[in-house]
Amino acid sequence: MSTLIVAVLSFVGFIVAYHTYGRWLSHKIFGLDDQREVPSKQLQDDIDFVPTDRQIVFGHHFTSIAGTGPIVGPAIAVFWGWLPALLWVIFGSIFVGAVHDLGSLIISLRNRGQTVGEIAGRMINKRAKYLFLLVLASALMVVLAIFGLVVAVIFAQYPQTVLPVWISMPIAIAIGIYARRKDAHLLVPSLVALFIVYASILVGVYFLPINLGEILVSTLGPETAADPYLSPLVVWTVILLIYCFVASVLPVWLLLQPRDYVNSHQLLVALALLFAGLLVASVTGAADLVGSTPAVATELPAGSPPLFPFLFITIACGACSGFHCLVSSGTSSKQVEKESDAQYIGYGAMLLEGGLAVIVILACCAGVGMGIFERGPLEGGGFAYTAVTDAEGVPIVGRAAWEMRYDMAKGWGAFGLQDLVAAFVEGGANFLTSIGIPLEIGISIIAVLVANFAATTLDTATRLQRYVFQELMASTPITRPLSGKYAATGIAVATALAIAVFAGPVPGAGGKILWPLFGAMNQLLAGLAMMVTAFYLWRRNQPIWFVVIPMIGMLIFPAWAMYHNLFSEHGYLAENKTLLSLLGASVLVLQAWMVVEAILMWPRVRGVLEESLPPLPEKKIASSNS
Repeated sequence: MSTLIVAVLSFVGFIVAYHTYGRWLSHKIFGLDDQREVPSKQLQDDIDFVPTDRQIVFGHHFTSIAGTGPIVGPAIAVFWGWLPALLWVIFGSIFVGAVHDLGSLIISLRNRGQTVGEIAGRMINKRAKYLFLLVLASALMVVLAIFGLVVAVIFAQYPQTVLPVWISMPIAIAIGIYARRKDAHLLVPSLVALFIVYASILVGVYFLPINLGEILVSTLGPETAADPYLSPLVVWTVILLIYCFVASVLPVWLLLQPRDYVNSHQLLVALALLFAGLLVASVTGAADLVGSTPAVATELPAGSPPLFPFLFITIACGACSGFHCLVSSGTSSKQVEKESDAQYIGYGAMLLEGGLAVIVILACCAGVGMGIFERGPLEGGGFAYTAVTDAEGVPIVGRAAWEMRYDMAKGWGAFGLQDLVAAFVEGGANFLTSIGIPLEIGISIIAVLVANFAATTLDTATRLQRYVFQELMASTPITRPLSGKYAATGIAVATALAIAVFAGPVPGAGGKILWPLFGAMNQLLAGLAMMVTAFYLWRRNQPIWFVVIPMIGMLIFPAWAMYHNLFSEHGYLAENKTLLSLLGASVLVLQAWMVVEAILMWPRVRGVLEESLPPLPEKKIASSNS
């Protein structure tokens, strides 16, 4: 029952927080007002700026922020025990992450949909703007390289997911065109699309798993298997980034909105199934959180970093993530149709992501404790999964199963991305078996969920990187020709591809090499975004304690972790990891510089409003009033 009690209390806490703390922030501090004109109407162009129903914007926002971050992070953090991970997810989501996301969304709504980086130039000073934009560009390069790898790993590890993930793209485009022409709501078409996606899961499992490695060998010859540049990871990464280029320049109503709306329904269905399975497994005693895993670990793999500060950067998106400020101010603020929607989208989506992270923790602990499995082929195609047993043929469950999955003897650095994804996928599938869903179907449902979320984050991040590069390139006459939509998107995709394919010791390993940087860079970005929110409120004589306290934490903990990664006995410098050392040191310098700029400006701006934005051109005014 411990598993069920933890789940219920966590979700009740999130609901209470939304209706109390979230409401106080939205109405008493930020004073949300539907009479203010929002960017989607001020600058409506039906490409990026599109007034949209809040349910659809919520779907886009949530699926964009909830990539694999709230899955991989908790899957790693349970090494330190489920209790520290759970506490950071719950309290971090309520008091840190949701505050960060809501603040970023609101100040962008009140600054014509500009990114937080550009807004920093008026809230703090112009140097802060360029420092922030450089941090954003660095963070997004890491995000694109890593999330491209995540999707490629899932496709390689779970070939049955390829068809359901890719089939959702043309379906989303068809829905977008239909809704646009008929002026129809997306709900009914989205539910039809969801049915098709789930039907394709069955096809992928039993009839048509798409193994790219086998396809390459059969079409190009057996020598392909030895060519590192034709490995499935590299080829999938190239394909995914080409898709990202196309997806990120299309109008948001054509692909982004309908796809994310369908994915949000997919998540709600998956969460409902997981919770139902968790309920049954807890009541029957099959799932036992306390019996399967330590609340606070006393044994850790060799080379493990310390709990403090690394817990707070390992679990990023499930509690707080700087990437969310980019989604809030980069895409979501351009679609919100009235200010009162900001609480639902900004604060509410973060709490739901916290709920997802709670389920991930329970799946990686109690779910994995229900048993672990090996995959084998089915005659005629597809896959079957069989339980791992002991010498006497008895399935391994409980603490023994968890310790087999989280093998402490392997050492910290030996756990690959595929191991962490598998912990959630198989643990979640174990919950689903409790309500009668066959294991192979359950594994595919969860794996498709992870892949769709990662793909959503990937192409949203490409669009965001395009905005950042456009702002940077437009800042000087020399680079201004590169500030166009297609040129900036091309730069974003090219840099991500170069890092993903060429940055590692072997082609395609760049994302893995950069993974240790993701958490620290991500949380530093969150601290800087909250600094901009603090300046916005400080200039208006509003209370700031609720954002300054988490801001300090999100500046200190990631910087501490980054310093440890650089200068510890087994740090980047000691092990001659040049790329990690350069990127890590650069981000630390940029952060320190921006903090100094902020400290110098702080005493001079209280009660002094920032410089107003220039008037809109006449054609923009006419467009927004038409």
